[in-house]
Amino acid sequence: MILRAEEVYVLAARVLTEERLKHTLGVADWAEDLARHHGLDPVKARCAALAHDLAKGIPIKDQLSLARRWNLLKYPEDELYPYVLHGSLAAYWLEHYFGVDDTEVLAAVASHTLGRPGMSPLEMVIYSADLTEPSRDFPEVDKLRQSLYDDLEKGTFECVKGTLIYLRESNHPIHPLTQLTYEDLQRRQTIGTGSEKA
Repeated sequence: MILRAEEVYVLAARVLTEERLKHTLGVADWAEDLARHHGLDPVKARCAALAHDLAKGIPIKDQLSLARRWNLLKYPEDELYPYVLHGSLAAYWLEHYFGVDDTEVLAAVASHTLGRPGMSPLEMVIYSADLTEPSRDFPEVDKLRQSLYDDLEKGTFECVKGTLIYLRESNHPIHPLTQLTYEDLQRRQTIGTGSEKA
């Protein structure tokens, strides 16, 4: 099935709250802009961005039971903190109920909350655009946007690093997948430099 942004938008508008849809459209515009700038497919970026939060509105207990039924629980933390499941659920839903077979788009939707080691450029775009879309307003967000524009991989590393700092400072749990993503991107940043910077 060929994904069309208009069709994904209709689906998003049907299942998301007005506020969540506004966020989603912000992510879609920014993701499309980043994709164009970095020579990626802007249609795929827009489709993945429009789809990234499709499962966000499902009550948490239902997200957990769907994740169990669809065999999506990979870490003990998935069950302990089920608010991280909506990306995997949306990707599964798109693949198995809407016939979406674009593995790149599905991976970008699935990994937009926690990241994963070995993220593709499209996955980096959706992960980072979700964090830095135009309505986000937190210290350093403009710096992160510029960093993403200058160098997608380095900018994504800065996004993950900032997320980890925020989680630690606010005493929120850190999912092992986010920690692994950070370590993977850190390795990518330091390959060939002969240094291991923290």
